[in-house]
Amino acid sequence: MFRFAHPDLLYLLVIIPLLIAFYVVMRIRKKKAIEEFGNPELLATLMPLQSYKRETMKFVIVLIALFFVIIGVAGPQFGSKLQQVKREGVELIIALDVSNSMMAEDIKPNRLAAAKQAISRMTDKLSNDKVGLIVFAGDAYVQLPITTDYSSAKLFLSGITTDIVPIQGTAIGNAIDLAANSFTPETEASKAIIVITDGENHQDDAVAAAKAAREKGIYVHTIGMGLPQGAPIPEQGGSGQYMKDGQGNVVISKLDENTLREIAKAGEGLFVRASSTNVGLNTLLDEINRMDKTLLEEQVFSDYAEKYQYFLLVALLFVLIDFMILERKNKNLLKINLFGTGEKKNI
Repeated sequence: MFRFAHPDLLYLLVIIPLLIAFYVVMRIRKKKAIEEFGNPELLATLMPLQSYKRETMKFVIVLIALFFVIIGVAGPQFGSKLQQVKREGVELIIALDVSNSMMAEDIKPNRLAAAKQAISRMTDKLSNDKVGLIVFAGDAYVQLPITTDYSSAKLFLSGITTDIVPIQGTAIGNAIDLAANSFTPETEASKAIIVITDGENHQDDAVAAAKAAREKGIYVHTIGMGLPQGAPIPEQGGSGQYMKDGQGNVVISKLDENTLREIAKAGEGLFVRASSTNVGLNTLLDEINRMDKTLLEEQVFSDYAEKYQYFLLVALLFVLIDFMILERKNKNLLKINLFGTGEKKNI
């Protein structure tokens, strides 16, 4: 099989016919100039070392060298080679709270936006690890199954809003249970769950869920989004308007740090409190990188073998040939008469 790694560079071959046309035009103009100056046959005797054949030969050699250079830089690839790739890492699932309280602005620009930005930056630092994404509010859903396709992870992440889960609430336990069941089955890879939430859980027993996950060999870490003093929750579409309770009081969403600490303790993980300058994912990433790396997958695939070097060597050979050929005849070689032709001197 054959292909070019950079086929667009083959358009440079159009230079060759352009150079040929330019050379022909210049030869014609040169010939006319000589004819205007005098009789070409007579002028040839005045310039015995001039060789138009050598000029043409050197021009053709340069064109051939240029041809092989263009082919070489286009990256010709022949046949195929087998390559074995091993991925060693951990499996990581991020459970992101998308309830309305995550729109509070005590962490700028708001809790959810800051969390998404931090997850995106963390994804850029992953190499062979697998990552999955779960969103939760009153219920939990798998947004992205566990994968090594980080581009897809960032694409799915960008589309997350508080509207993605129709049921409001903060079901942390449900999210942990779903995450624990979303890892690759029958694998010995180290596993971890990172729960990113403000911690206001009023629906299930998240501590028990974290303990159950740890019994399966899964670590559970938590990141607290928000400040202890809390902040009001903006109304959707209402500039400067905030959510109110049944008595007309503005709802203040506060970080439930104690609950998140208990969840992390039950999951034998870490609790990190976010701030406006640091969400805390880098701290957890350092902890995850200290986990045992195991073989996640092993692949054998075919790839094309690079052969550009041969074309460049041929081009170099023609350049050397061009360098060795002189534009003019060698006057010393003209004196050599191997076959005894020419006039005989009278003795």
